[in-house]
Amino acid sequence: MPKVLYDEAPCKSLLNRVHGMWFKWSVNHYRGCVHSCHYCFARRYHAQLDLNPGGDFTGIIIVKTNAPEVIRLELSRPSWQREHVTIGTATDPYQPIDGKYKLTRGILKALRDYRTPTSLITKGTMIVRDADVLASLNRRAGATVCFSLTTLDRALWERLEPGTPPPRQRLRALERLVQVGVNAGVLMAPVVPNITDSYENMEEVAREAASHGARFFGAAPLRLQGGTKLHFMDRLDATYPHLSRHYRRMYPGAYAPNRYQGQIASLAAAMQQRHGFHQRSDAIAIQRPEAARQLQMAV
Repeated sequence: MPKVLYDEAPCKSLLNRVHGMWFKWSVNHYRGCVHSCHYCFARRYHAQLDLNPGGDFTGIIIVKTNAPEVIRLELSRPSWQREHVTIGTATDPYQPIDGKYKLTRGILKALRDYRTPTSLITKGTMIVRDADVLASLNRRAGATVCFSLTTLDRALWERLEPGTPPPRQRLRALERLVQVGVNAGVLMAPVVPNITDSYENMEEVAREAASHGARFFGAAPLRLQGGTKLHFMDRLDATYPHLSRHYRRMYPGAYAPNRYQGQIASLAAAMQQRHGFHQRSDAIAIQRPEAARQLQMAV
């Protein structure tokens, strides 16, 4: 396994203002991610650090070691209005190194203590470690956990996201969180055209999510922009060369065609209805197609 460099970099601020989204603030206490998802939209942000979106994104992880202390200071300001904070919009908060630093747990405790509504997106099963904090945060202010799950097919999983916990382990982690009172569900983001967008694949994910107690289900198509597009297309050429020409036609820009986006939204809505997700939650924002897509756009 390639060696990973962890660069400890204390931060001066952690809360990042977000505009045009259903949430107001984002938090990312790591930069880069060893989960190695080839489609990860956050790969393009490594260019801002003069690093490449391929090996550097997965091989150089920036750790904001003082993140829990900094966010406590920010949340304690009289001007703080307890607006919604989303964790993990540009990197997974539960990648393996969090077992050492425990930054995510410290941040969640701060949000709980300052009664700040929170959502979190992850592929990491380490989250069960913090089930107690998430449950108390949910009671005090509201907490939603979105498990990113693109497929249950092991071959597809290994090609697309080789460093992540196996999909069924994520479902078991979700089930554990729901059992202790955490509002947790599944987000199929991204849905990868001609690879994970079959009815059978999406139906299996939705069905298994429901059987494990997921409170909601959403889906959003692949987004390709900047360095992410360069990296993903290289991987596509190597693993799915027969799709290369199709993708170059389909993605002249960052987004899939509107018609395709509508098809995925309709499929997701039908599966929400079929598996009773609309009855499980009180209008969870993430079930709306636009909200699912927005989680991929936050900086």
